[in-house]
Amino acid sequence: MQRTPAASAPGPQGRSRAGAPRPAAGPPLAERLSRWAPTLVLAALVLAFSLANPRFLELHNFSRISIAAVPALMVALGVTFIIIMGSIDLSMEGTVSATAVLFALAFKALGGSLLGWGWLAIALALLAGAAIGLVNGLVHVKLRIPTFMASLAIGFVAMGLSVVLTSGDIVRVDDDTFRALLFVRFADFPLMFYVALALVLVAWFIQRNTTLGRNFYAVGGGEDLAHASGLNVKRVRVLGFVLAGVFYAIGAIFAVARGGMAESLTGSNYMFLAITSVVVGGTSLMGGNGGVWNTVVGVLIVNVINNGMVVIGLPNYVQNGVLGVLVILAVVLSTNRRSSALVK
Repeated sequence: MQRTPAASAPGPQGRSRAGAPRPAAGPPLAERLSRWAPTLVLAALVLAFSLANPRFLELHNFSRISIAAVPALMVALGVTFIIIMGSIDLSMEGTVSATAVLFALAFKALGGSLLGWGWLAIALALLAGAAIGLVNGLVHVKLRIPTFMASLAIGFVAMGLSVVLTSGDIVRVDDDTFRALLFVRFADFPLMFYVALALVLVAWFIQRNTTLGRNFYAVGGGEDLAHASGLNVKRVRVLGFVLAGVFYAIGAIFAVARGGMAESLTGSNYMFLAITSVVVGGTSLMGGNGGVWNTVVGVLIVNVINNGMVVIGLPNYVQNGVLGVLVILAVVLSTNRRSSALVK
């Protein structure tokens, strides 16, 4: 009679004689590559542009990239929380324009100096951003309107508000203390770069170490399951839009500091930059994964592409086409599309 192998014999993977389970395998190779793909894309872009023109690696050029990236980064951080919940926010252009105009007008009305009462304009802008986000969230959850439609409508309202407040004019902010965010430099990087870095850490702390941040992932991972576990999903969604509105207002303040003015067009193009950066960074539009650091990498990818094409001397019409192709390529490499349903 043929003998069967003993149960205690060691297996091919080194099982113990007592039949202990094998050590847990790490994440699949494809998952690990997907996780690091945005960083690899960023490194490849930096290498390609530096080979095309060595001036790309100059510290002063990296400083220019940071100046261009900071306002968009703040806006992208705000929409990151919305996308993690599996929602979308299209109100950022109107919110940025309205809060920038409100800030500039309040700043001038309060004396035009950050060392005086002008700092109150910052608080007013943040409150205005939170208020727009609150209305955004309430329209969505109370009227049961899809987030893309609710946010798009609120964005148009906010844009109209900025036009009414300015009558189409430009509101200039010339305070040297406030413009120090742009002109005061350490190691060739402007002060706004270091403030933005601190705010990135704040956003990461909210995402990683607060109940609200964990709830964003719970809602994005499955709203029905989150509701069944006792989570107030509507409240989480509203708070997500409020938080996003605050970050949009911060981006607006940085935009005013960079340009020295506010107008109804201050928020133009931030919708494309923010959502593209979040997705390129590896955060799924279906929600439940990604986060702050993914967005940071995504913002850097988009701004490195823009800056690199200027450095190597491509004309504008070519820049737009190349940007679109490279963004699609980055999305293909940095998102796990097999495990996600088709984005609606």
